[in-house]
Amino acid sequence: MLRPWYNHTVVEAGLDEVGRGCLAGPVVAAAVVLPSDFSHPLLQDSKQLTKELRVELRAVILSSAVAWAIAEASHEEIDQINILKASFLAMHRAVDQLNTRPEHLLVDGNRFTPYPGIPHTCIVKGDGKFASIAAASILAKTYRDDLMSRLHEQHPEYHWDTNAGYPTPAHKRAIAALGPTVWHRRSFRWS
Repeated sequence: MLRPWYNHTVVEAGLDEVGRGCLAGPVVAAAVVLPSDFSHPLLQDSKQLTKELRVELRAVILSSAVAWAIAEASHEEIDQINILKASFLAMHRAVDQLNTRPEHLLVDGNRFTPYPGIPHTCIVKGDGKFASIAAASILAKTYRDDLMSRLHEQHPEYHWDTNAGYPTPAHKRAIAALGPTVWHRRSFRWS
């Protein structure tokens, strides 16, 4: 069972990102503030859920959250500043868009660039420990999967509808045979 909060005396936002290891597309982050009494028996790390359950839980999260936001850092920004900094940039952009200002950020992972004026705590594998981070992981994952499915329609030979831009053998073979698209990250190794 996921923990409902890290510190129940403040407004917390969970933060997570998806797409760091991809060869194409943006890195996407989400920030979610859940009600302090929120719980759902199926909520967990998005990587542990089927696509259908992620979509079902996305609807629950969107209708139940006190606040939520999704933001991107583009493949061009990833190439300019590196994937780690771009991940933090996307997370900051998500916090910027929240209509409720959090007083504390719970960040999935072991590093984070501090957000001005809001303390944070990094939680390794936090998407499997805290509800707000798990909710953020689901929103980021479903958003990015939908985006990559739309981009797949422009470039079906790269199979982004099934690999979401990750370096699968089929994706790498397509890059080797056809070259990169405008959506590919030039700073990443494709082979």
